[in-house]
Amino acid sequence: MRDLFFIAFLSVFFLLGLKRPFLLIAVYAYIDIVSPQRLSYFLLNSIPISLIAFVLAVGAWVAVDDKKDCRFSFRQLLLLALLAWCGYTTATADFPIEAAHKWGWVWKAMIFAVFLPVVLRTRLRIEALALFMVLSVSTIIINGGMKTALSGGGYGVLNLMITDNAGLYEGSIISCVAISLIPLILWLTQHGTIFPPDWRVRWFGYALCGACLLMPIGTEARTGLLCIVMLAGMMWLRSQRKFAYGGLMAVAALCAIPFLPASFTQRMQTIENHNSDESASTRLAVWSWTIDYVKAHPGGGGFDNYLANSFTYPMQTVVSDGAGKRVERQMITDRGRAYHSSYFEMLGEQGYVGLCLWLLLHGITFFRTESIRRTYAKRTETDLLWVSPLAVALQQGHMIYMLGSLFVGIAYQPFIFMMLALQIGLDTYLSRKRKAETIVPMFSAQQVTSAV
Repeated sequence: MRDLFFIAFLSVFFLLGLKRPFLLIAVYAYIDIVSPQRLSYFLLNSIPISLIAFVLAVGAWVAVDDKKDCRFSFRQLLLLALLAWCGYTTATADFPIEAAHKWGWVWKAMIFAVFLPVVLRTRLRIEALALFMVLSVSTIIINGGMKTALSGGGYGVLNLMITDNAGLYEGSIISCVAISLIPLILWLTQHGTIFPPDWRVRWFGYALCGACLLMPIGTEARTGLLCIVMLAGMMWLRSQRKFAYGGLMAVAALCAIPFLPASFTQRMQTIENHNSDESASTRLAVWSWTIDYVKAHPGGGGFDNYLANSFTYPMQTVVSDGAGKRVERQMITDRGRAYHSSYFEMLGEQGYVGLCLWLLLHGITFFRTESIRRTYAKRTETDLLWVSPLAVALQQGHMIYMLGSLFVGIAYQPFIFMMLALQIGLDTYLSRKRKAETIVPMFSAQQVTSAV
């Protein structure tokens, strides 16, 4: 039954895309985020629907879309340079088979991120992509939020529709993404035009934000807690009534503590002492191994080269018995452990070149979005009041992602590349709009002179 629903749902969107080609962009975003082929039992998982949607989306743009306003930014060139470097490291990878498998989905995510800003020519398209991204991720978040509210969840226990612990269905990743989405959700409840912000839209948005906040609790992801703290801090800085807002946040946090599962609070306490937590200790050992590896291989080892790591590290555990509590120290040997950090993922797989390109891409995007925020915060035209708040929402989501990336390997996640493309698309759209504003007065003056 689930397979038939997905087939009917996707078929309707593909048919609508014949009349409105941008819907093919939206359906590809949905497929890349939700991965319905992984939710399918036997029909969709045998069809390359992601590749089909990608080809149809690009083909529709080439065939029928208006291209007169298309602009290509420096950041898209950076994405292409990073893509080319990833292709090179894949060809020379330490583990060719594993690298080729990861390359199979990474190149599509990066090419789509290069392509997206070209088609985001209007406010409606920018908002439509943002809305589709939010609603697509919400299919996972609402499911996880309801299960958390009813059962409390648990580390490695919360089932997000599938048992495959990968992509956005992995606890730490969905926790980071969920918190980064909150500013964009709030923007849609205030400035959206596809669903005008009446009481129904606002309450749905607030409820969805609540579900987002439940994700770190249900998954017991420490990364999610850090992201919540960062989001609260950024919203406090933007607040005009900092004293009242800070007090409300403190009261809300204190009131929430008694309702948190005991396992959640116990796991969060390991943030203070990583030596007693095997997961945290492993990460530090992997990061140390990565630094040593890149010293010998500056160009990186290609996708999934972490499979080569092997290390021994000390771990402390507190043991309670009849004699009381004592600390025991033991040596742990491990190998083939993932990076658990986008920064080290980039460094180990793509070397110094890939890491520099990746950091430059995110750094330029952050500063360009900040420039948009400052510029349009001063504009008072009614049709531009949405711009600065959207820049703030995207910037806050971006910063939360960069924090979460410290502890989660999401450097190549399609959702993150879409967020980057959304910021680039907003920038290029506003550049076209500013250019039009300067051209129209010039022609008007020429017409007046000719008439005289």
